Amino acid sequence: MLNPAARILLTFTALVPVGLTYSWVAYREGDCENAFRILLVCTGSLLACLLVLTRAQTQLPVSSFKAKSIEASDHENTAFLIIYIMPLFTNKINTLDRNFWIPTLIIFAVITATGYNYHFNPLLGLLGWHFYRVESEEGVKYVLITKKQLRTASKTIMIGQLTEYILLDVGER
Repeated sequence: MLNPAARILLTFTALVPVGLTYSWVAYREGDCENAFRILLVCTGSLLACLLVLTRAQTQLPVSSFKAKSIEASDHENTAFLIIYIMPLFTNKINTLDRNFWIPTLIIFAVITATGYNYHFNPLLGLLGWHFYRVESEEGVKYVLITKKQLRTASKTIMIGQLTEYILLDVGER
């Protein structure tokens, strides 16, 4: 199992669309320096998250997992969608109240990362990753991250435990 940094990284990359929107607004206003910085942070966090997932698939201890139920979760969490539209409330990057938005994003990310909330992550979805709520035969609910599209709970999946309640499909090694 990875440390809490994996949860924070998954949550932070879920907030990357907000950063990309702010980067676009800054670019359109001619603030290319800030646009580039924001874009660099967004790209770096996404690449770090992909690196963690890729390395975890080969390095986590493997166990078999038979789900009692599987539910697609790619569409979850309205709170993230509200956060994604936050940039629409400012039309100029220089009118952005950083004293409000930055702490709000940090608090939101920390609460989501440290709670047992599901991580809605559209960028990973665009890159072919899928998120499922799965329930073990013992009744424990997890989030399963996989590149497969699961249609049935009848198959055994080889998993690694990424965090306490997040499983990663490691496939056949």
